[in-house]
Amino acid sequence: MADTDGAPADRNEIAFARWDQRMRESLRPLLTKKLIAEHKRDPLGFHSDALNRVLNYFRRPNRLERYVIVCTRPFKQWRVARMGGVAGQGPVFVDERTFNAEAKAAHAVFLMRVEQMMRD
Repeated sequence: MADTDGAPADRNEIAFARWDQRMRESLRPLLTKKLIAEHKRDPLGFHSDALNRVLNYFRRPNRLERYVIVCTRPFKQWRVARMGGVAGQGPVFVDERTFNAEAKAAHAVFLMRVEQMMRD
């Protein structure tokens, strides 16, 4: 791999891209309906080994979009937003959905990440 000017690409980026691809390939078979149901039951609690592996990957810096849960009404309402990736730019809401529990918003983020991981 080389840049347009012929210089070799950053070796760290190459290594990270290869590691990331291998991790996705190894985690995709774990993303079953049973695993998704486990997360839905208790998004913030103790999890099986398979779900912990998936969540640890989602928490690492990687190529997936960065989502955050924003409390829009204290202890009553939450929304999902996407981080822009630009310094000084705040999060942007992904849609109009609101959640009456933080756990429900966390599961919505989980589903977005699963969808993106299966798509890429």
